[in-house]
Amino acid sequence: MIRRKEILKTLDMIDKRHLDIRTITMGISLLDCCDPDLDRCCEKIYNKITTYAKNLVKVGCDIEKEFGIPIVNKRISVTPIALVAGACQTDSYVKIAQTLDRAAETCGVNFLGGFSALVQKGCTKGDWTLMRSIPEAMATTNRVCASVNVGSTRAGINMDAVAEMGRIIKQTAEITADNDGLGCAKLVVFANAVEDNPFMAGAFHGVGEPECVLNVGVSGPGVVYHALQSVKGQPFDVVAETVKKTAFQITRMGQLVGQEASRRLGVPFGILDLSLAPTPAVGDSVARILEEMGLEVCGTHGTTAALALLNDAVKKGGVMASNHVGGLSGAFIPVSEDEGMIAAAQRGTLCLDKLEAMTCVCSVGLDMIAVPGDTSAATISAIIADEAAIGMVNSKTTAVRIIPAPGKTVGDMVEMGGLLGSAPVMPVHSEGSFDFIARGGRIPAPLQSLKN
Repeated sequence: MIRRKEILKTLDMIDKRHLDIRTITMGISLLDCCDPDLDRCCEKIYNKITTYAKNLVKVGCDIEKEFGIPIVNKRISVTPIALVAGACQTDSYVKIAQTLDRAAETCGVNFLGGFSALVQKGCTKGDWTLMRSIPEAMATTNRVCASVNVGSTRAGINMDAVAEMGRIIKQTAEITADNDGLGCAKLVVFANAVEDNPFMAGAFHGVGEPECVLNVGVSGPGVVYHALQSVKGQPFDVVAETVKKTAFQITRMGQLVGQEASRRLGVPFGILDLSLAPTPAVGDSVARILEEMGLEVCGTHGTTAALALLNDAVKKGGVMASNHVGGLSGAFIPVSEDEGMIAAAQRGTLCLDKLEAMTCVCSVGLDMIAVPGDTSAATISAIIADEAAIGMVNSKTTAVRIIPAPGKTVGDMVEMGGLLGSAPVMPVHSEGSFDFIARGGRIPAPLQSLKN
């Protein structure tokens, strides 16, 4: 039985602690849209998305009003387009990206993910076509997000794809230079990408997923931060227990919304991603949670340990609140989307190397990081390779969403607006990695890949 006190506590979290449902994301399979004719393929894609997702935004808004729970984003993910478009007789998939953008606009969603390729062990012709279509696709669409999976624990790291993605990111930044390289904010490079991630820019609808499914992503860094203020100076056992209890409450709300949206839309409820996803708003920061544990500034010594505790406690608490936890599930550290991270980076305490260490113990990886515009493609590829290696060896999802901001240098700010926030341009090592990236080939999978 739900007690009045618990209801009031949840309302207080929503009203004062930035508690929200970050996204309800409808995954739609486009495998039956394959067609050698590009125009027919685009027509099938548009018709299917707008049919399945026509009521997604309305249902989300109705639940918001009836339950009083903010649902910040309504989104769509689709089958990786490199798979869908492989049969098309064309040397560019930009028209498909524009079709996806038109479908997203018709449905009223803020982002659509799945302009993606899975190339961890090698690239098909369609994969190369998709990757080389990304810069123009990101420049000519507003709502489409792209992702490429370049490595996995089972397959190793496709270094040819890593090298290509360094060049693609540079081209994407240059072609969207008028917006500080904003196209790169819609592009992420993965290792061990998951098939049911509801968060952008990396969401896609995996081939192991059903025809249509609804996945939910919750948030609530502000709620956790507030809860920890009541246990100042107490042992880490108490800190972990406090985070667990809070994560349970946050996740339980997401489970309720997911089940209700699933029922109203008539599609299966897939998973609940219980990640702590920050926003640029003051009071909604993962960095401030870490500082509440006793760090003077996020990024100083002890940050990785604090983040490890937070990530683990969130999972332990959240997994008890939902039958199906999936996606990425943990604590996100996107620099531009977290006001505490922004402040720490501006102070110089939080640097790229420290962020890389932090990604060993939390969800995803180097996220929404701005670097100088003259950073070479080889350096970007080397950053991707480092992060992919962490994911490969530790059997976890890692990613890089990096913005080489055209014309910007260390200390400048990149303004992206909305949930994407603003990012201080961070320094990279001046020493080159060109010869390392030029080798190509594949970094072999680690021994832990042989688990059968």
